[in-house]
Amino acid sequence: MEEDSVSIYDLMSPADYRYNVKELAPYLSEEAYVKYKSIVEAALARVLAKRKLISVKAADEIKRASEKIRAKDVYEEESKTGHDIIAQVNLIKRIVGEEAKTAVHRTATSYDIVDTANMLRYRDVFSKIIIPDMIELEKSWIEMAKKEKNTLQIGRTHLQHAEPITFGFAIAWYVSRFGRSIIKTRDSVFALEGKFSGAVGAYNASHLFVKDPEQFEKEVLAELGLGPAEISTQIVQPEPLSDLMHSVESSFTILANWADDMRNLQRPEIGEIGQPRGKDISRSSTMPHKANPVGLENIKSLWKATMPYMFMVYMDQISDHQRDLTNSASQRYVPQILNQFDYSVRRAIRISKNLLPHPQNMLKNFKMSADKSIAEPLHLLLSAYGHPNSHEYVGQLADESYVRGIPLTEIVLKDRNLKPYLKKFTPKQMEIIKDPSKYIGIAAEKAEKVAEEWSRNLKSIQKDNP
Repeated sequence: MEEDSVSIYDLMSPADYRYNVKELAPYLSEEAYVKYKSIVEAALARVLAKRKLISVKAADEIKRASEKIRAKDVYEEESKTGHDIIAQVNLIKRIVGEEAKTAVHRTATSYDIVDTANMLRYRDVFSKIIIPDMIELEKSWIEMAKKEKNTLQIGRTHLQHAEPITFGFAIAWYVSRFGRSIIKTRDSVFALEGKFSGAVGAYNASHLFVKDPEQFEKEVLAELGLGPAEISTQIVQPEPLSDLMHSVESSFTILANWADDMRNLQRPEIGEIGQPRGKDISRSSTMPHKANPVGLENIKSLWKATMPYMFMVYMDQISDHQRDLTNSASQRYVPQILNQFDYSVRRAIRISKNLLPHPQNMLKNFKMSADKSIAEPLHLLLSAYGHPNSHEYVGQLADESYVRGIPLTEIVLKDRNLKPYLKKFTPKQMEIIKDPSKYIGIAAEKAEKVAEEWSRNLKSIQKDNP
């Protein structure tokens, strides 16, 4: 079968035929990989020309020839050479003049090209696509946190009703976490480095032609907007990429956590948020009444699929001596991780913009155990006013409330043993005991504060995005 006739449904990775983000293809596809390697080869030629080691004409020929190379042709040539970089160099040489032929790839080893091309395309895809998408999701959460900052909701710990918060406060938790991950991701992108130090990193080849090989390396990388690693072997130091991928998976984990929370809040017995019918809600194949939150479940599922790849990324940090080939195949899966992450970010954006909070159900759920939520302020205040064993005593009253089906507030206010202490409560403290919805701390203010802080931070992030 000819490659041009292959359907996407003939491909084996769901990242290609189901979860593909087409805007990432110019950076993460195999065609893009070949293109970026050509960009690096052309940058090398330009610096050789600036150093007067080759003519400007030869450098221009190499650039024009590099732009014509396609992945299909490289693979066909690689089937003869057994080496992808040799294949790409051969293709360039076939369409340039005699002087340029001798200049292609001069001083370079394969991974001067490969590692530098990868760092370059990862920098570009993050700065142009992925970080802007992350920012768009963050903005949607900021907007929700502000809008719902006063919407009363019961807080939950251990899946049990705990104390009152607001829905905006719950979302602000994700605003802060994801915002910090955006900064870490951006900083990791800034830290990506290239290399042009030769087969073992000691500049053996380039030192044959220039007296200042480190400066030569800087000049080649400057053409690409990258800086050099402090020291490299045949490969660039792996930690900057590992740090970036860790930031990605950490961000993905936050997405999965958010997806779980939003999905659970849609359970019929909770019903605190909803989603309209559409791409992220499906009916059962046999139960047409159901509204399955498949979009949120898909985010969690893709996180599960990509998270184990971090073991691979960490293992790729290990290379015997100055180079082995054990990261050659595994590092080719990095684009798939990035694709599935960005796909999930984009899906989260769409879901977030369509989420429908149900304040009436939040209030109903709050009222289910509102009287029990006074247990904490009650025992703390009783202790402060001299009660010798307030925690145990209030706990017993709460148990009695459950057994008898009488609100804890009513039992407390009728308890003769507590009357001497309750008389010491200030009007504000007593109001909280009588009306648990007042026991909300600074949830609304905190939601507003966090949302405003990250609104300001996003402006700085967008300004500094590489």
